[in-house]
Amino acid sequence: MARKQKYNGPKKRVFHPRQRKVRSLNEAMGQFVSVMDGEYKLMIPRLWKAWPDLMGELAEFAKPLGHRKTTLILAAEDSVAAQELSYFAPEILERINSFFGKEVFDKVLFELLNGRVPLDGYELNRTEFKRAKIKKPGKLGGLKDKFDPESAVGRCYLKYVRLFEKS
Repeated sequence: MARKQKYNGPKKRVFHPRQRKVRSLNEAMGQFVSVMDGEYKLMIPRLWKAWPDLMGELAEFAKPLGHRKTTLILAAEDSVAAQELSYFAPEILERINSFFGKEVFDKVLFELLNGRVPLDGYELNRTEFKRAKIKKPGKLGGLKDKFDPESAVGRCYLKYVRLFEKS
């Protein structure tokens, strides 16, 4: 007869010591960006910002969608425009590679826009925050002598009192 094994919950994954290297956030983000952007390291966003100036009249018809390794992906409104733009592919590649100062892309792929928002179409709307006016409490500063000025609470309270002394 087979013995029943006791269920001890899910098995814990054992990591090899080399797999559990502790890294700083800066190192982790740097590695993440390089995996996502290849060797270009955020050069691509510069291209999207400069797209209208770099492409001139072509920018109206060829919208940037992204890239896959060394293939640039551009969008057109309709299939006729995409066909016409394919004749300009060598010129587009030349302009972009000269913008970077080296050969970054070697091929252009045209797709239909189909309601997608091209990368040069995003706009960041920054919200302005107004500093809230804080009403000064009536008995502010009465506890200055009650807290040790070297303690965290004492330093915090003194900072709070100084906030109202400035205004």
